[in-house]
Amino acid sequence: MLLMIVEQFRNGDAVPIYRRFRERGRMEPDGVRYISSWVTEDMRRCFQVMEAESRGQLDQWMDRWKDLVEFDVVPVITSAQAVERIAPQL
Repeated sequence: MLLMIVEQFRNGDAVPIYRRFRERGRMEPDGVRYISSWVTEDMRRCFQVMEAESRGQLDQWMDRWKDLVEFDVVPVITSAQAVERIAPQL
């Protein structure tokens, strides 16, 4: 499954997040793959696309960061998948 993850950095502070990332990496478990991410200019939020075999695996990854980040997870599909899904209704 493909997931858009909106991360709110606790206290709007990106420093602890980037420090941990530098020291430990992304810390994703097997079955979770980072696709891409974008950070707001004020360094308070991150929009990240991840792929996971299951929600449970994604939850393991979020547990490793929840002391620094609040998460909102939205399952998404690609634009190509959306076109395919909507085509019969056009």
